[in-house]
Amino acid sequence: MAEFDLVVRRARCATAADVFDADIGIRDGVIVALGSALAAGKEEIDAAGRWVLPGGIDGHCHLDQPTSDGSVMADDFLTGTRSAACGGTTTIFPFACQQKGQSLRAAVDDYHQRAEGKACIDYAFHLIVTDATPEVLANELPALIREGYTSFKIYMTYDDLKLSDREIIDVLAVAREYGAMVMVHAENADCIAWLTERLLAHGHTAPRYHAEARPMLVEREATHRAIAYAELVDVPILIVHVSGREAIEQLSWAHSHGLRIYAETCPQYLFLTADDLGINDGDHHGAKCICSPPPRDKANQQVVWDGLENGAFQIFSSDHAPFTFDGPQGKFAAGSEASFERIPNGIPGLETRLALLFSHGVETGRLTMQQFVALTATNVARMYGLYPRKGSIAVGADADLVIWETGLDRRIRNSDLHHGVDYTPYEGIPVTAWPALTLSRGEVVWRDGDYVGSAGRGEFLHCALPEPARPKPRPSVGDAW
Repeated sequence: MAEFDLVVRRARCATAADVFDADIGIRDGVIVALGSALAAGKEEIDAAGRWVLPGGIDGHCHLDQPTSDGSVMADDFLTGTRSAACGGTTTIFPFACQQKGQSLRAAVDDYHQRAEGKACIDYAFHLIVTDATPEVLANELPALIREGYTSFKIYMTYDDLKLSDREIIDVLAVAREYGAMVMVHAENADCIAWLTERLLAHGHTAPRYHAEARPMLVEREATHRAIAYAELVDVPILIVHVSGREAIEQLSWAHSHGLRIYAETCPQYLFLTADDLGINDGDHHGAKCICSPPPRDKANQQVVWDGLENGAFQIFSSDHAPFTFDGPQGKFAAGSEASFERIPNGIPGLETRLALLFSHGVETGRLTMQQFVALTATNVARMYGLYPRKGSIAVGADADLVIWETGLDRRIRNSDLHHGVDYTPYEGIPVTAWPALTLSRGEVVWRDGDYVGSAGRGEFLHCALPEPARPKPRPSVGDAW
């Protein structure tokens, strides 16, 4: 009788801390042995000395999320998780988004219905708090945290999502009391509205003006304000999708003052610039790259790369927000001549996130393999309460593994991807690495260019209280000596 359900042989393994060679023994979807010359498995996969890494965890993606502008997301839990698996991601965190006037509990219940029977990989929910009523703050949010929804996002912009400053402070206080992680979309809503009004008044409606309505200073100011509120309440926070130098300088200030402020960045800030939103008023294809904060310039791309290298960022996520370019429910749901502020924000990236960072980070020597694993898997699991079950190659962890093919000469083409979107903003970018095989809890869901997963096999994950969300201990007078 075979000792293991599956053995991955001759793996060149990497975790956030180590690199080692091993056979990986898997039973009941869990890693149960790491060693040399393990006993036989019922099935065996020969990794042939290739890199075998923890499955990616995308801590920031949007799937089948309700909207208020007539648009419909092009990916649901079926197409979105399929795309993720084909790109080497084995766990995702989409958002259960509360609508104004809706209870937070109702938003969670609705999102479970949207996910039911569709996901091919495991998933957990972040919450989005848009209506911080006394009932939400006193009862719903604490109860949901206790049930395993231990992270939530708040917005400082978008009229249908943003909280007031006082509401932000109240939400941070709940997070501190109950041990949850707060993610902050940091942009100054009033500055954006003021700039947008003036741009439109001068007839500047094309997609390229999206970047002019959201210059770096609006992100810098909001990041500073979010950090100040976190310091006031004495609670760690995570600033999401940081785009460039000015916000990174605010993070550096916080770190120099001993504050627990974490940060995430995304592929769009490494591979796109404001020019991708269009260089003339007639270029509506720039709508494909409208996201917030917008991509900056080439100099800021280098600043973001530096931040990944030097530890300014803990997490690298896709911020996948899928809207088709063509069709009545996508980027131009408000009409083919819609002005930039009426074009849905977001770009697809679930499937391309890991290959882009591996190819242009690890393969070029900008990042170590351990840094890659930390940014794309281990730190995400820690930040959101899934470690050590997810995010590493270790005995007792789920057998979420990716065997990587390197030395490739290929370019990203939307025709090769598996999402429901009719474009990728990364079309034509070269990559030298791509997952050859993806295992989700010991089951192959992607192999040599073929999706072999099945809808509904993904499990919903209840998250523990994240250790990084704990406030910094304050020593007593005696401890100082």
